[in-house]
Amino acid sequence: MDEEFRRICLEAVRRALDEDLRSEGDITSRAVIPPEMRGKGVVVLREEGVVAGLPLASMAFRLLDPRLRFQPLVGDGDRPAAPAEIAVVEGKVSSILEGERTALNFLQRLSGVATLTSRFVAAAAPHGVEILDTRKTTPGLRALEKYAVRAGGGKNHRFGLYDGVLIKDNHVAAVGGTAEAVRRAREVLGPEANIEVEVKDLEELEEAIQAGADVVMLDNMGVEEVREAVRLARGRVKLEVSGGINLENVASYASTGVDFISVGALTHSAPALDIALELCL
Repeated sequence: MDEEFRRICLEAVRRALDEDLRSEGDITSRAVIPPEMRGKGVVVLREEGVVAGLPLASMAFRLLDPRLRFQPLVGDGDRPAAPAEIAVVEGKVSSILEGERTALNFLQRLSGVATLTSRFVAAAAPHGVEILDTRKTTPGLRALEKYAVRAGGGKNHRFGLYDGVLIKDNHVAAVGGTAEAVRRAREVLGPEANIEVEVKDLEELEEAIQAGADVVMLDNMGVEEVREAVRLARGRVKLEVSGGINLENVASYASTGVDFISVGALTHSAPALDIALELCL
């Protein structure tokens, strides 16, 4: 984990703990649990899936109580057979219970993203097509969710508006055409910039190619239209498919010969994975 990503993770965990505890802390555990009672919490994966988020779970417990011992039993990106013990945390019971929900929220959310990603990756893999994520992420958690995509075998598209050029329909409308939008981008960003253009039909595809796009995103096209786009663009530009992609049709789109398939659902619609903490005294 590099230092910048560690900083982002710590910031996210601190915000989550503050949201749950504020200055009062866990008033239920304080009232019910003897202050020096010690025990062990076992983190259990209850359904099949790809694990992601163990470092954040560890941070949640250790930020609350540095004396807690958190031991992962698997690694992020692993797919243990459920049910499976994936981590153990030992120490004061009150501290374990204080951190339980925050740790599980990160684990369930990120493991859900990793698991859904892995299913798309498996469906596209026979055709050699990469599955990409999008910017349709939970506000404030983009870096974490894109990490989970990688844990599930997917690839990251641009992280934000700051690190990748994608000329969309509103950009084109604002300046009067695809060619003009590409010309402006190339003039400002230079010849080495990787410029991607979104198109909605074959006519716009040809216009984008002629304008000098490096990658063309085929937005909400049907499988047969995408197949024709691949025939027209072969050897001239890389193609990405986006819009309306799901587990039922992703293999069909992958079979067309495109280079990439981007899927917003990886981060905006992934269901949480069933993970629980079981206390042992």
